Amino acid sequence: MRIVLASTSPRRRELLAQEGVEFEVMASPAEELHDESIPLAELCERNAELKARGVDVPDAAVIGADTLVWIDGDPLGKPKDLETAKSMLRRLSGQEHTVCTGVCVVFPGGRVERFHELTAVRFKAFDEKVIESYFERVNPLDKAGGYGIQEHGEMLVEGIEGNFNNVMGLPVALLLARLEACGTAQG
Repeated sequence: MRIVLASTSPRRRELLAQEGVEFEVMASPAEELHDESIPLAELCERNAELKARGVDVPDAAVIGADTLVWIDGDPLGKPKDLETAKSMLRRLSGQEHTVCTGVCVVFPGGRVERFHELTAVRFKAFDEKVIESYFERVNPLDKAGGYGIQEHGEMLVEGIEGNFNNVMGLPVALLLARLEACGTAQG
């Protein structure tokens, strides 16, 4: 069965490719919800579903995903500019936060599977020099919370409890298990 990733995220493409999954990439035109009154996991799953449904390929399993950083009840998505990214990292410094990735697969025939994974991430305490140095190496604007664990994450991250790939943006093992259960996994 055809598999379509409704995301242009290079990290999601990389994670799926590493598992030997054959897939196509199609950008979803869906607009994400930004409603802080919706619980974290539900918000990520709903956004993932919007993205998956935004790509209409009836003969394919279409995968949508959405990742948010959550601290003190507030979702942190992708920063709109460098000042917002700096503000996010200042807030995360020395704190533990949750990374949630919601996933939705829309199968041929219209069946929908939504699920999510949570990972706890502890940040080191750091100052403005570390933030500036990090931004010299990494573009924070396309990353939830303004950071990428796989790109110089050692500058910021003290440790994690849970799935590293989830923090990158796709809980691959969970996704592959769902695809396999439906007879669509490859690799």
